[in-house]
Amino acid sequence: MRVFIITGAGVSAESGIPTFRGKDGYWRNLDPAKLATPEAFERDPKLVWEWYRERRQRIRSAQPNSAHEAIAKLAQHADEFLLITQNVDDLHRRAGLANEQMVQIHGDIFVTRCSRCDFQFRRAGRGGSPEPPGARAVQPQSGRLKSIAPTSENDVNLPRCPGCNALMRPGVVWFGEQLDSRKVESVENFLRRGSCDLVFVVGTTAVFGYIIDWAVQAAGRKGQLIEVNPEETPISQFATRLVREPAAIALPRIVDDLIN
Repeated sequence: MRVFIITGAGVSAESGIPTFRGKDGYWRNLDPAKLATPEAFERDPKLVWEWYRERRQRIRSAQPNSAHEAIAKLAQHADEFLLITQNVDDLHRRAGLANEQMVQIHGDIFVTRCSRCDFQFRRAGRGGSPEPPGARAVQPQSGRLKSIAPTSENDVNLPRCPGCNALMRPGVVWFGEQLDSRKVESVENFLRRGSCDLVFVVGTTAVFGYIIDWAVQAAGRKGQLIEVNPEETPISQFATRLVREPAAIALPRIVDDLIN
């Protein structure tokens, strides 16, 4: 059995992690969609880091729900399996999914990377830290970082790269940025090996074209394309089965039926 799954923010929302859409996602009366941009980081990196630190802490306090657990269970019974998640949290990993079984297409919130060079790190285990190992906050030197962020007092206590001294940033894909080409290639390599018996699209608004493209390609002509979402989305018209329930309710039942 070959299985391909795409998950979105709705899955994490059921563990108490707010989505970017709607008033529940607002932080200090600010729209997260306007904080998660390169322009916001350039304008006020301190504010952006404050938001990400709080979001990291909220994720650390959250627990995988029964949808995460059902997906991990299905992976154990599949001959070939790949999860594409738009979520930057670590809940799929904590539910037991191996790194090689998943692609975090929008990045990992617990990765901290340089805004200029290739340096990055992820603290092992649950959670992470915004400070690179052995690094310290450095007073910016005039002119060196003008293409990265404003040189101001707001920069002084922000994490900096131990190699090039540029500001460090969360290892996520912000609005307006390109996806990581290596991650895209790993998804497409999986799809090139053939269509899948089961394709799940779970808890995503499917507003990005590549989500629809990957799901439809994965299902091919004979595969089942199952959408699990309380709301209709652009992927609904392509689905062979629509499940209008929250993922944490629907997925455990569906997975048990498939396995048994």
